[in-house]
Amino acid sequence: MPLLARTVNTPLAIEIRRGAVAELSALLADQRISAGGDVAVVVGPGQGEKVAELVRPQLGSADLFVVTGGTLDAAQDLGAKLRQRPYDAVVGIGGGKTLDTTKWAATRYGLPMVSVATSLAHDGLASPTASLAHDGGQGSYGVHIPIAVVVDLDFVTRGPDRQTRSGIGDAISNLSACADWELAHRVRGEPVDGLAATLARTSAGALLHHTGTLNDDGFLATLAEALILGGLASSVCGSTRPVSGGCHEISHALDALHPGAGTHGEQVGLGAAFCTFLRGDETLFSQLTGCLRRHGLPLRPADLGLTDAQFVEAVAHAPRTRPDRYTILEHLDLPADAIAQRLADYLRALPE
Repeated sequence: MPLLARTVNTPLAIEIRRGAVAELSALLADQRISAGGDVAVVVGPGQGEKVAELVRPQLGSADLFVVTGGTLDAAQDLGAKLRQRPYDAVVGIGGGKTLDTTKWAATRYGLPMVSVATSLAHDGLASPTASLAHDGGQGSYGVHIPIAVVVDLDFVTRGPDRQTRSGIGDAISNLSACADWELAHRVRGEPVDGLAATLARTSAGALLHHTGTLNDDGFLATLAEALILGGLASSVCGSTRPVSGGCHEISHALDALHPGAGTHGEQVGLGAAFCTFLRGDETLFSQLTGCLRRHGLPLRPADLGLTDAQFVEAVAHAPRTRPDRYTILEHLDLPADAIAQRLADYLRALPE
């Protein structure tokens, strides 16, 4: 009887610990990515340059490129530089903007990319997408997942706590996204990839119930794992469905209507809590809001400096940001006055 299976692309190596960057050259050699350190090292502002100083002595044949990432133009400029000579791989070091810029450029020119994350703000460190700004707004581009992912907790703990809190919001929002996916399956027959959903949901659940804090290495490792597995869940199913539902639609709407209100993770965390309330899942609602409160993440529009009316406007606009996606927002299709009433109910339901 034939064995039926599928091949899943995953990084060759994942390192999450303190001091991981100091052994980067050994990782590249052990995994046969680059025996002699003939790589392009891409860094951004902030901690990326500090990390580059640490790895430069290890990688004597490396070229260093400094980018102000996050835009398609920056990614195209980096890609042109990567064509100047052959490299074994491209090593992106920094936060989400730097990593997304590096992922796009490496994919464009067929180079393996090593992701060295200095923050845990969102799941971009291992995802098959790159979010880049362009003249028309913000675009999401398909890219190859990194060939290796390194998270050095020394650098994570030196960064702003707000970035780490943002990562918490992004990771636990996967629970709401998967619930929206299952809703689409029940109502519209949309297929659910069980492996992708399991990766996204299980890793988020481990974080949701973890009792640690931002000062706890065990908690930070669990957060890093949840973000990485969320990215791999998207790779498994070929879309962002397991990590992006109504929660992300609300965040995209906030970005369009009230840019700068909060970080990505703050916005999707709030969006996940509100969407879970709309679905009537009291258990998950209690767990999500408890986790958000415990880690100091926004629970109310006012926590993001928004009025209730502005949040209602964003929720009403949210389905337009992803016309192909079916979530609780599309399912209920509430007019603005009904959204305002549900928001009032939501605010009353929040724990004191």
